[in-house]
Amino acid sequence: MRQHRTPRAPRSRLVPTAIATALAATAACAVLAAPATAAPVPAPGPTVASVLARGTASGTAVVSGQNRPGTRLHVDGERTAAARTLDVDYQVQETGYWCGPAATRIALSARTAPPSQGALATQLGTTEAGTDHISQVTGVLNANLGTGWYETKEMPNDPPTQAQRDLLWQDIVLDVDNGYPVVANIVAPPGNQPPGYPPDQTIYHYFTVIGYDDAQRTVLIADPASFGGNQIYWLSFDQLATLIPPKGYAA
Repeated sequence: MRQHRTPRAPRSRLVPTAIATALAATAACAVLAAPATAAPVPAPGPTVASVLARGTASGTAVVSGQNRPGTRLHVDGERTAAARTLDVDYQVQETGYWCGPAATRIALSARTAPPSQGALATQLGTTEAGTDHISQVTGVLNANLGTGWYETKEMPNDPPTQAQRDLLWQDIVLDVDNGYPVVANIVAPPGNQPPGYPPDQTIYHYFTVIGYDDAQRTVLIADPASFGGNQIYWLSFDQLATLIPPKGYAA
């Protein structure tokens, strides 16, 4: 179970979980994220990325341009007075619908040697339609880590309420400070997208939050889709809060 927590009441779900309403089609990654391949091509060993060298302003790319499926890199955890990021093993998702397994693998890598994307796809029940619901990610994270740390948080309101936004920031800071990345299920429509996303499409996706900067009010994203070659980048917290509804996150 979680340790070093403040009273648990603020961490209760904002609304009852509605798994039955979560459709596979709306949870799936866009096929443009990476070529769908039956047998992933082996990738070279990971390179190492320094997170804070270029600053933490929203839109700052830490790593970009390496979008071969399965491409690996190691992101070093760093810390300043305002910012905290985690060590993770990043991989580009190996198929167009494995964003859930890839984001889950990135989160697990902060604490353990993670299973392959294929093994996690099996654990998650991921199909060519994607990973149905964030609660599946929560369960797989806890099962692989042997913990009850992760909880499913719903954000059904679009735009989110102030209480939902406050809880999201609290969860990111608490989880990252304790060495647990956050996995978010997002909906990115035209006009509200992270860098490199296809601007004429609504993208249903999973990615991993691996850091934050309290001064800039930004979050560090490890994005397995590598849209436009953007893999590790800083995003404003305000934008993240608008991307998650009506889905949720595991924290």
